Amino acid sequence: MLQRFCLWKWLAVGIAVATILAGCLAQNDEDCKLARTGPPATIVPIDEESRNGTILVDNMLIKGTAGGPDPTIELSLKDNVDYWVILDPISQRLYLNSTGRILDRDPPVSIQSIVVQVQCVNKKVGTIINHEVRIVVRDRNDNSPRFQQQRYYVAVNELTPVGTTIFTGFSGNNGATDIDDGPNGQIEYVIQYNPNDKTSNRTFDIPLTLSGAVVLRERLNYEEKTRYFVIVQANDRAQNLNERRTSTTTLTVDVLDGDDLGPMFLPCVLVNNTRDCRPLTYQASLPELTDPARVNPISVTPPIQAIDQDRNIQPPSDRPGILYSILVGTPEDYPQYFHMNLTTAVLTLLKQINRDLHQKFDLVIKAEQDNGHPLPAFANLHIEVLDENNQKPYFTRSTYEGFVLESSPVGTTISDNQNLTSPLQIVVLDNDVEETKDPQLHLFLNDYNTFFTVTQSGITRYLTLLQPVDREVQQLYTFSMTASDGVQESVPVTVNILVIDANDNSPTFSNISYNVKIYTDMRPGEGVIKLTAVDADEGPNGQIVYEILAGDQGDFIINDRTGLITIAPGVVLSVGRSYALTVKASDSAPPAQRRSSITTVYIEVLPPNNQSPPRFPQLMYSLEVSEAMRIGAVLLNLQAFDREGDPIRYLIQNGDPQQVFNLSQSSGLLALGKPLDRESTDRYILIVTASDGRPDGTSTATVNIVVTDVNDNGPVFDMFLPKNLSVQEEEANAFVGQVRATDPDAGVNGQVHYSLANFNNLFRITSNGSIYTAVKLNREVRDYYELIVEATDGAMDPRRSTLTLAIKVLDIDDNSPVFTNASYTVCVPENLPPGTVFLQIEAKDVDLGSDVNYRIRTQEALQYFALNKYTGELSLLKSLDYESFSDTEATFTFLVEAFDSKGTMPPGLATVTVRVKDMNDYSPVFSKKLYRGMVAPDAVKGTVITTVSAEDQDPPGTPASRVRYKVDVVQFPYSASIFDVEENSGRVVTRVNLNEEPSTVFKLVVIAYDDGDPVKFNTTTVEIAVLQPSVIPRFTQDEYRPPPVSESAPKGTVVAVVTAAALNQTIVYSIVSGNEEDVFAINNRTGVISVKKSLDYESVKSYELRVQADSLQVVRSNLRVPSKSNTAKVFIEVKDENDHVPVFTKKMYIGGVSEDAKMFSSVLKVKADDKDTGNYSAMQYRLIIPPIKDGKEGFVIEAYTGLIKTAMLFKNMRRSYFKFQVIATDNYGKGLSSKAEVLVSVVNQLDMQVIVSNVPPTLVEQNKDQLIGILERYVQDQIPGATVVVESIGARRFGDGYSEEDYTKSDLMVYAIDPQTNRAIMRNELFKFLDGKLLDINKEFQPYLGQGGRILEIRTPDVVANVKKQAQAVGYTEGALLALAVIIILCCMPAILIVMVSYRQRQAECAKTARIQMALPAGKPASTTANNLYEELGDSTMRGYAQQEQQQLLRPSLLRPEELSMESGIDPGQEYYGQDYYSYEHGYELPQYGSRRRLLSPSGMYDEYGEVVVENDGGYYYSPHGSTAEEGMSQGRGPSSRGISQRAGDQIQVGQKEKDQVDS
Repeated sequence: MLQRFCLWKWLAVGIAVATILAGCLAQNDEDCKLARTGPPATIVPIDEESRNGTILVDNMLIKGTAGGPDPTIELSLKDNVDYWVILDPISQRLYLNSTGRILDRDPPVSIQSIVVQVQCVNKKVGTIINHEVRIVVRDRNDNSPRFQQQRYYVAVNELTPVGTTIFTGFSGNNGATDIDDGPNGQIEYVIQYNPNDKTSNRTFDIPLTLSGAVVLRERLNYEEKTRYFVIVQANDRAQNLNERRTSTTTLTVDVLDGDDLGPMFLPCVLVNNTRDCRPLTYQASLPELTDPARVNPISVTPPIQAIDQDRNIQPPSDRPGILYSILVGTPEDYPQYFHMNLTTAVLTLLKQINRDLHQKFDLVIKAEQDNGHPLPAFANLHIEVLDENNQKPYFTRSTYEGFVLESSPVGTTISDNQNLTSPLQIVVLDNDVEETKDPQLHLFLNDYNTFFTVTQSGITRYLTLLQPVDREVQQLYTFSMTASDGVQESVPVTVNILVIDANDNSPTFSNISYNVKIYTDMRPGEGVIKLTAVDADEGPNGQIVYEILAGDQGDFIINDRTGLITIAPGVVLSVGRSYALTVKASDSAPPAQRRSSITTVYIEVLPPNNQSPPRFPQLMYSLEVSEAMRIGAVLLNLQAFDREGDPIRYLIQNGDPQQVFNLSQSSGLLALGKPLDRESTDRYILIVTASDGRPDGTSTATVNIVVTDVNDNGPVFDMFLPKNLSVQEEEANAFVGQVRATDPDAGVNGQVHYSLANFNNLFRITSNGSIYTAVKLNREVRDYYELIVEATDGAMDPRRSTLTLAIKVLDIDDNSPVFTNASYTVCVPENLPPGTVFLQIEAKDVDLGSDVNYRIRTQEALQYFALNKYTGELSLLKSLDYESFSDTEATFTFLVEAFDSKGTMPPGLATVTVRVKDMNDYSPVFSKKLYRGMVAPDAVKGTVITTVSAEDQDPPGTPASRVRYKVDVVQFPYSASIFDVEENSGRVVTRVNLNEEPSTVFKLVVIAYDDGDPVKFNTTTVEIAVLQPSVIPRFTQDEYRPPPVSESAPKGTVVAVVTAAALNQTIVYSIVSGNEEDVFAINNRTGVISVKKSLDYESVKSYELRVQADSLQVVRSNLRVPSKSNTAKVFIEVKDENDHVPVFTKKMYIGGVSEDAKMFSSVLKVKADDKDTGNYSAMQYRLIIPPIKDGKEGFVIEAYTGLIKTAMLFKNMRRSYFKFQVIATDNYGKGLSSKAEVLVSVVNQLDMQVIVSNVPPTLVEQNKDQLIGILERYVQDQIPGATVVVESIGARRFGDGYSEEDYTKSDLMVYAIDPQTNRAIMRNELFKFLDGKLLDINKEFQPYLGQGGRILEIRTPDVVANVKKQAQAVGYTEGALLALAVIIILCCMPAILIVMVSYRQRQAECAKTARIQMALPAGKPASTTANNLYEELGDSTMRGYAQQEQQQLLRPSLLRPEELSMESGIDPGQEYYGQDYYSYEHGYELPQYGSRRRLLSPSGMYDEYGEVVVENDGGYYYSPHGSTAEEGMSQGRGPSSRGISQRAGDQIQVGQKEKDQVDS
């Protein structure tokens, strides 16, 4: 056992020793090897411009010891180019050696990497190992971008649409460059704010910042701004935003003037702070009844002129012209009077204007460009028709009644009613002036002009008071009033002014006191005295009330109305008593205005006796008596009362010296004794007495008699004024003379009015008798007038008297001499000798004492003609030569004038036209003396035999040079009966159908004559030989109908062969008609007809040729002999070939399909036309479209109708679109083909609008194409190329939930496709496009919707509106569900945070791994120089992309959503990350945008058709041709790229499986 143990012990020791020895040997072998795992090369990065001594490698980790007493290895550097690296062998540390220099990665040094070898020598073994150290110089952003030019320039037309790229000058090497590498050297462009041009950054944009393309963002306006200074900043794309470098340049954008503005009228006065002109009105005035020749062209102030507001359109030849026209005007018949020149705006008068019909014209003139620009300019033109003053002014009423209060102050306006509430309006008008304008007439009063005056201006005039009036003096003022315009006077009108009473008079007793004696035997009630007070006022103001104030002691009473004092009832008078009664007389005016007076009546009581005198009932009597009162008429009863009953004797004591009145002494009746004459005595005051015979028995009374007027006198002219008058002619409103008449009657009966009994149109007379000329008199028409003036008074039945005036018109020099003819035309034969008188002209001057002389006014005529100054004889100065005139008519026109040598008027003019008569110097001359012809014996009528020709050397175009032909029927009558010559052409033809003997020769004499004066002629002879029938060829057929010839037949193709024969004759064939286009040729010897030019069935389908066969003998004679037998017809039909390709009606068809469309729903219809016929125009259609889903095709087409239908469902595919091609092949698919593009966009009602109209759906359906065309045009104004699609046409839906229908109205549901985005236009945008133009659309819809048809509204579709309502009506349940969802989300937030933290940790690890892998070496071709670090490292990921594409892919956040097409694989509706993320798994990888779209690999079956884009939700987007950039990506990625594509494909398959599961 012990032995065994020892054995195992020594075995263990041996093994241990062996292990130690092996370890030592192994350690010697491991020296110089790397102590680390991984790739053998050491790759380290270092920033450029690192400081000298920077540690490159901290430790090489090479096994072995290089220092110390017993080094095992020796380290050194190998391939250390330029000694950039220093090695510390002991610490195995590498340093940067940049003493005196800079490590610069950028040009021109361009040190991108340093590769050295660390050589390790194993001193124990002797082996050498080289360790490669690759130092990658990393770029620092130490260089700023640098523009290649200091400034950039571009010119842009102001009409450039928004969104247009206007400048691409930064692309390529023209923009900014940055010598840094990677993102530090990548340039992006942005526009900066320019404080000196604050709108530039708003007007322009660079949406694709990597390309630097400048895009227009706002509409340009040359008129507002012509130049922009756009500051463009170029910055690199360093990852650290704070380290990015920039530089700027200025892009100068010059705006070119475009034709965006219409014309504007001048002068233009701008509205404040705008560029709009204030409304402009041009003014013109025309006298009425004026001859247009006198005023044309009409002078307009300012002159009508319009200019194009676009004044700098280049080139100038593109600037449009201005066209003028009158658009509308009032009155409506203005076109009868005015015309405006289209180009010069000259306004002309077409006919005279009568101002009685038209006082003015208000026209709207339009200026528009001659290129159809839709923005015309408008201005007003006001034309005033001036009065010829041929109308009298007139008052609107014949009489006026006015009222004025007698107490009114001076200046008071006369009223038109007794209440004085409104003024009296006197309206006076003049038809020579518009009714709305002040006629500015002068109104004058023929009487009382010191009391009243009338306002001086206005259509309505007012009468005012000049001095106070007193009704008690005169209550009524009657006068006439006349209006004058300075030339014409109106008919006088009567004005009655009634003075209204004012209480300005007090009642007045005739005596201050009265003494009355009464007797005791007087009984109660018996009158004591009657008091009379007089008040001049009227009405209540003049009604007097009496009362006893005091002293009556109760014994007397007074009647308050009559003033009679009587004894009071029950009173017994006592002798000796006396009374003093105070009596007051008051008027009945209002208490505040009441007036009164007092008198005292003294009464004494006496005992009874018979001594009281008679008493009159009144102390004063007043009456009016007409002067026409008859003699003997009783005027008044003046009976008095005598208490004692004594007889009374009456007597006129005073006031009637002429004994005009008779007073009965016994009865007291006052009668008229003699005729009254108011003109001699107009008032009588009679004192009448009544006496009972006793000395004190007399009492008196006063009788006031006013004699009123009657119209018993006529006006009487003043005969001392002159009656022989004179006036100078040609003076309007000239004073002729004056008449005066008077009338002694009073009031209106004595008012005198003047008028003219004759020549009212020539003279006028004013109200004061002044006579003036109404128009300009013309002595030459009439030099003497007997003018009758009539004077009438103002009575209702007026009296008249007349006066005749002799008026002589005095002559002035006011007429120019007038020629007897306005123009003279005379024909003068040429070659007449000088001095020959050929015309005498005459002019007359109607002025007295005129001396008419003549002269030639046209200077050029003075060298040919002479005019006798006194006689007017025209003679030749030299002979005239017809041939010397270059024009076709040898004429000479000049002006002559006649003038009055003693006068001052301009000369009279006349035109003299001298026609030089050609005297026919030459006769026609035939080209041959003898003509020969041949004719067949059976030639038909009209057969042409030969042609004669003659020329005349007289000037061409003159009658003398015109040659005509006729047959001389005298020399050869028979020949003339069977042959004829055409008058103008000279062709000799058969007059009849011939039947002559062969070999007969006829002679025919032809005359050629001209139309000159005299007629000259010449003759020639024509010999006509009748041929033998045997020498006239005869065709084998009268008609030839060969088989149809193909339109594609080449030249030379034989069409037909015609054959004719004649005895012993060689036949020559020719085509004589039907071949005007020279399409066919005939072999003149063989008769073979062949194609000479290309045929075209679509142009000419058949030909009818007429061929003729002649013998060679006849042809050599240069003659043709047509006959019945030697002509034939050839009918050639052209056969159609398929030589035209179909042509589609559109290059691209745009349509839409609804998400809920059923299978095989109609989408749109395509159509191709073909010019060919038959089957060659019959189309067969087919689609070129790849399988889209589950191997199915998305669309199918009806082969022969072109109707495209759906072949799949489009659920949840809104905003998707499909592009494919349609092929049309004629001949039912066997012939020629052409193609067109088709775009179908998937929509739903969110994209639609409903157009509601008030017409039935059937009417909308009938006119659908026209209505959609109108809508499409308005949409295309905003989005060029847009297409409007009809979704449905139905009855109008309304009510709650749109459940009710109205078939009298219609709903037209439409949407529009934008060809730029390939998607439907947003519903709100479509609404704006259409609703804003609703009025214009309705106008264009009118012809199709009928009278009253229109669009009522544009509304949201039913489904969308209902969804909105439901969304607004979320109830309790929906709220609870929403709250529950919020709670669930809050509970999930911690889990989401945990996932995000884990994701970021994983992302950091991936980034670290990427940085390590980025340093790994890769193989590369030895012959290719590395362009950048990635190539040097062997990574080809980015090499497959063009620079532009790399830039676009590196920055998706800079792309505008609307610029991302389907082909890009990016949904424009998606938000993108604002930063760039890179996957460093294989160097720089494609940026991950987080897009929900993934691209299908284009490999395989879709290579031919393009790409299909898939969404996560299963939606497909198809484009027939993928972008070349994406193809470049696929090709350039190499294996890594294929791997990515494979992964993408796997993802798509997984996504599709998930979708299929969901669908199932």
